[in-house]
Amino acid sequence: MTAAYDSETTNTSPYQRSPFTGSTSPVMPRLRSLGALVVWLWALLAISAAAAPVSRVLTYYSGEAQKLADPTYGPIPGLSDHYSSYWGIERPFPGNISDPVFPTEDGPPAEDDATWQNLLSAEWIIFEFYQQGVERFTDEDFVKAGMPKTTRRRLMEIRNNEAGHLRIFQNQISPTSIKPGACKYKFPLDNPRAYLGFLTVMEISSMAFLTGLVQEAKIPWNQGAMAAISQTEARHEVWALMDIWKLDPFAGPADTVFPYANQILYSTHALVVPGTCPHENPEYPHPRQLLPDLWASRDANSVEPGATITLYFPEPDNQPVFDDDTQYYAVFFHSVLNISVPMDTEGFPERPINVTIPGSFETKGVFVALVADEPGAPTKESVVAGPAVVLEQPAELGLALVKGGPN
Repeated sequence: MTAAYDSETTNTSPYQRSPFTGSTSPVMPRLRSLGALVVWLWALLAISAAAAPVSRVLTYYSGEAQKLADPTYGPIPGLSDHYSSYWGIERPFPGNISDPVFPTEDGPPAEDDATWQNLLSAEWIIFEFYQQGVERFTDEDFVKAGMPKTTRRRLMEIRNNEAGHLRIFQNQISPTSIKPGACKYKFPLDNPRAYLGFLTVMEISSMAFLTGLVQEAKIPWNQGAMAAISQTEARHEVWALMDIWKLDPFAGPADTVFPYANQILYSTHALVVPGTCPHENPEYPHPRQLLPDLWASRDANSVEPGATITLYFPEPDNQPVFDDDTQYYAVFFHSVLNISVPMDTEGFPERPINVTIPGSFETKGVFVALVADEPGAPTKESVVAGPAVVLEQPAELGLALVKGGPN
């Protein structure tokens, strides 16, 4: 740990034996008084130094972000309409303060700090996605693309909600842990339709990883808070399905539950510009497995239930390794269940791996696919590659996203 994080100062005790004590010189009473005054001033300075907060902010940061350590600083989510009704293009608070917030107290992290840090790091991605869309596209751009004239205003409102999530997550991280700052990110901003398509899968993916993070939280109040955030994300998704895509917004009796939230969070690393995150940020996500990315090949004709797809692993330096004596499975999570399909991995990578999506799935919401060495992927350690979030509603958009993917 560097000196910037040190929280204790070393002070010589003001109560050391005075060199004047014990002398029989005639001037000693006056010197004793002078010595007592020096000792008193020394003690006062020592107490003041101990009471003063030690700066933990590294010198290359302005220190402005440290104001965010006070949960009452700035507009408070739930009390201020700032997180709903700000209509400016500039980044709303606290999205306009991107530095990390350093700990203000000593001690161990709170029980759920790592989970909230993961959420805050993910939220920076989501907030920035909406902020860049507001900056990049005009009302006219969306109208020309066939979208309602209120589209950009709704995007601003969602962006404001996401700024509120930033503040909520910052406040849930205890004073003994760092609050991660923002990185730089890259998104599909070529045209309004591609942007809104990515929005749809991102919002529904948010609900999928939140169902996993709720399971990771240990404190019941935190579990409830995460569930409340997921309800807001669901409202964003409903708006996109109804207003943008003119679809029935209902996704069946349950959205998809996925137990390994950090695996979905890790799949967002492709959106982060390498080398742009604050060095002091905690590992994102923590813990992480560095699993190979999983996608469907662009030659897919459909990603609906019953379709056969070719699995594609887009990272040349991070390919799965299959043992000849192990049976592997494509595991598909949908609603509150999962179905495992045996895979033939012989000859990979020269020979492609083809898998049929379970035909019994309802074409609603999303399914989450991964490769595992056990049926049902009962533990995160059983996962070999993935996951991939595949949009089923609207299904044609899910296919369009696959064809525009990283192949």
